[in-house]
Amino acid sequence: MHYPSYPQYKNVDKSDVAKIPIHWKLTRLKFMARIKNGQDYKEVISDVGFPVIGSGGEFAKASKWLYNGESVLLGRKGTIDRPLYINGPFWTVDTMFYTVVEHNVSAKFLYYCALTITFVKFTTSTALPSMTQQDLGAISFCAPDFDEQQSIARFLDYKTAQIDALIAKKQALLEKLAEKRSALISHAVTKGLDPSVSMKDSGVKWLGEIPYDWTTKRLRFLSTMAGGMTPSTGKPEYWGGDIPWITPKDMKKEFLSDSIDTLTSEALQDTGIALHESGRVLIVVRGMILAHTFPVAINTVPATVNQDMKALTTSLDNEYLALMLKGIQPLVLSVVEESAHGTKVLRTDIFKNIRLPVPPPDIQTAIVGKVRAWLTDLDAQKRSIESVMDRLQEYRSALITNAVTGKIDVRGFKLPEAAEETAHA
Repeated sequence: MHYPSYPQYKNVDKSDVAKIPIHWKLTRLKFMARIKNGQDYKEVISDVGFPVIGSGGEFAKASKWLYNGESVLLGRKGTIDRPLYINGPFWTVDTMFYTVVEHNVSAKFLYYCALTITFVKFTTSTALPSMTQQDLGAISFCAPDFDEQQSIARFLDYKTAQIDALIAKKQALLEKLAEKRSALISHAVTKGLDPSVSMKDSGVKWLGEIPYDWTTKRLRFLSTMAGGMTPSTGKPEYWGGDIPWITPKDMKKEFLSDSIDTLTSEALQDTGIALHESGRVLIVVRGMILAHTFPVAINTVPATVNQDMKALTTSLDNEYLALMLKGIQPLVLSVVEESAHGTKVLRTDIFKNIRLPVPPPDIQTAIVGKVRAWLTDLDAQKRSIESVMDRLQEYRSALITNAVTGKIDVRGFKLPEAAEETAHA
């Protein structure tokens, strides 16, 4: 939808905004709100009470509130690029600022202004990004009078809610695709591709019936398992070579030909770290990622792994084993436990004793080919949905920026009657 510009503009001395509506003024965040420090919540934590707000939103309850009213919350350390709006009593943690908004400023308008801050400009070279009150207070915004701020905020409330609803529908589609993906893999590797084939009892409780010409074997008789290590990080001559060193953070694709960090041949020679030939089935056996998923991949080039990984050499078709392990993810995650240090760990002694269905070799090959075709189609659907979501997010950001910088004039925007009634309910 096209929105009109303002009738007249004036030039301003602001690098990212060349001009603003003639009746708007350039100001700084410190003149729109007083920035206050959050506080540690441990002494006020409670089962019920007021929300404790962190960068991701509410995560606990407090017996007391730190501030009561409309406020824009801004990250001080860590996640600094997620401003939040709240109205009511709350407590903010010590890694967040809260604001006391001036009486002539719409808190919701200020929130939308905060969403346009280019936080990357303030990110330091340290591992943990941080902001100061001084940096935040000096950020420039342009603003009309209070009534117009409220009009812009109402417009953005309505339009962003529409966009967010569309994004939520697309997210629901992605979740259904993920469920379909899991179901297709699971059925193919446990029941086969031919629904008319005769079945027999597998003798395995979780598995149930399998095709008559399949067998079952424990994983320990189908594969061998080898691990890895981390060479000394104090020896730069070990790092930056051309040998992939795969860790859980690399396990985001089904086939791996590279990694974030790499090793040199000198590292292999000095440390004895194993170089795994291509075609190994790689799994994660330690890390918080095991709390919700079980990553599986196949290396397409010789590679090393760290101590949180295992490389499986199998007598099965390697892609079939990879699909099998993905297909039984809930079963695998059931043998994940928490270590003394709070890290999730796969009980490999139990894992290796899981009894798996074993089709004849030609059936394994057929399953891999068919599932690969299914997944190619599902992945194309996923990319299409994600592309739409990206465009919606871009449109949302552009709409907010254009509205709070005066590029579009929304003073004449009227809420539909139903939305008007909801807003005043």
